[in-house]
Amino acid sequence: MKGIFLTLFVGFLLFIGLFCMRRTKTLNDFFLGGRSIGPWLSAFAYGTTYFSAVIFIGYAGKVGWGFGLSTLWIVVGNTLVGSLLAWLVLAKRTRQMTVRLNTLTMPQFLEARYQAPGFKVFAAGVIFIFMIPYSASVFMGLSYLFERVFDIPYTVAAIAMAVLTAMYLITGGYRAVALTDVVQGTVMVFGVFTLLYYVLGAPQVGGIGQVVSKLQAIDPQFVAPAGPPGWLPIASLVLLTSLGTWGLPQMVQKFYAIKDEASIRPATIVSTLFALVITTGAYFTGSLSRLFFDEMPVDALTGQPNPDLLIPQIMITTLPEWAITLILLLVLSASMSTLASLVLVSSSAVTIDFIQGLNPKLSDGRKVGLMRFFCLVFIALSVILTLAKPTIILSLMAISWGTVAGTFLAPYVIGLYWSKATAKGAWISSLTGLTISIVFSFYVKLEAGLLPTIGVLAMLIPLLVLPLVSMVTEPLSDSHLKKVFGKSFPTKTRVAKNKKVEQV
Repeated sequence: MKGIFLTLFVGFLLFIGLFCMRRTKTLNDFFLGGRSIGPWLSAFAYGTTYFSAVIFIGYAGKVGWGFGLSTLWIVVGNTLVGSLLAWLVLAKRTRQMTVRLNTLTMPQFLEARYQAPGFKVFAAGVIFIFMIPYSASVFMGLSYLFERVFDIPYTVAAIAMAVLTAMYLITGGYRAVALTDVVQGTVMVFGVFTLLYYVLGAPQVGGIGQVVSKLQAIDPQFVAPAGPPGWLPIASLVLLTSLGTWGLPQMVQKFYAIKDEASIRPATIVSTLFALVITTGAYFTGSLSRLFFDEMPVDALTGQPNPDLLIPQIMITTLPEWAITLILLLVLSASMSTLASLVLVSSSAVTIDFIQGLNPKLSDGRKVGLMRFFCLVFIALSVILTLAKPTIILSLMAISWGTVAGTFLAPYVIGLYWSKATAKGAWISSLTGLTISIVFSFYVKLEAGLLPTIGVLAMLIPLLVLPLVSMVTEPLSDSHLKKVFGKSFPTKTRVAKNKKVEQV
C-alpha cells in the first residue's frame, strides 16, 4: 500500500511539472508564475513552504521533549505572528512596492528601495550560502523518515528526494509549485488529524483528558507555562519561528506572486487556519513524546541519542499502515514545497541578482535556462551537506533561519513603511544581523540550545540599528521616495505668497 500511494504521489508531481512547462516561457513565469497566483494557491504555497519535514521530524520532537506543553506557545506565535500578522502587515505593501519598482526578488527590492549599489550582490550571496543548510535540514528530515518507515537507506532516500525535487521544479517552475501545494496542503491537513487521532488514542496517552495529569506525573514542569528550560528559551523559539518568517525570501516571494490585492484577504484567512492546524498537530504530538519514551531514542548508526527519531518512532508504534502512509505523504508534501521554494529563491539569487546584473541583455530563454541550471547546483550542494550529517536538524535550521532573517528583516520591513530609512541604515543593519548570527553561533560552538536566542538577537538588534543610523545619515531623495511609496508618500506643503497652499 505504501509503495502504491507513494508512486501515485510522485507521478502527480511530475505530471504537474510537465503540464506547467509549456506556460513557463519567461523569467517572471518561472519565478513568480507571472504574478497571477490566486488566493488559495498563494495561501497553501505560503503554508507548505513554512512547514516542512523539519517541524514534523526534528523540530517538534526535540522541542516537545524538552519543553512539554509549553511548546504550544510556538503554535500561537506561528499562527498569529508568522501567518496572520505577516499577511496583514506585509502582503499588500510588498506587492504594491515590488510592482512599482519592477523587482522580482528580495535582493533586487532592497537595492532598488535604498538605491544601494552592491546590496543586490551581497544579499544574493547570503541567500545562496545560508539557504543550503536549511535545505539540507529538510532533506535530512525526509531521509530519516524514509529510513524508519520504508527501510530505505538514508543515502538512497536523500538522493531520490533530490532527483524528484529537481524533476518537477525545473520543468514547471513556481506555477507547478503553487498548483501542487493545494493538493499537498490538503494531504497535510488530513494527515495531521489522523496523527492526532491515533496518538491521543494510544494507551500511553489515554485520551486528551489524561495528557496533563500524565505529563505532570513525569515532571510538573512539563505542564508549566514556560517548561523546564524557562521563559527565555521558549520565547526565543517563538520569535525565531514566527517573526523570523517576515525576513525569509522564500516566504516573501508569495506576496510578490499573488494575483491582486483583492486576493490578499482570503489568502490571509486560509493561511492562518492552515498554520493553526499544522502547528497544533506537530507541536502537540511533540509535547507528548515523554509519554512514549523513558529515554530519547538512540541512532543505530552513531549510538547517540537522536531527537530526530522521536516522532518517527511514535508513528511506527502507534499508527496503522495506511495512516503511516498518509503521514509519510504529509511530511513529503510539506518538504517538497519547502524545498522547491528554497531552491527557486536560491537559484534566483545567482541568476537574477548576480548574472543578470552583469549581463542585462540576456534573453528570457537564457535566463530561464540559467535558473534551471542553478536549481540543480543548489540541490546538489544541499544533498552533499545532507549526506555529511554535520549536526542535528534543529541546529541547521536555526543557523540558516536566524542568519537570513537577521540580515533582511530590518531593511525589508522598515523599508516598506518608513520613508526616512537610508541606504547606510539598511547596509549597517543587515551587516549587524549577519555578524551577530555568525560570530555568536560559532562562539557558542553551535550549541543547539543557544542558537534560537542568537537568531532572535540577530533579528531584533538590527530593528534598532537601522532607524538610529538613518537619523544621522543622508536621506534618499524625495523623487525616489515618491516612486517607492507612490500615493502613500507624505507630500510636503508650503504656503505661497498668495496664501494658497502649493504642493511641492
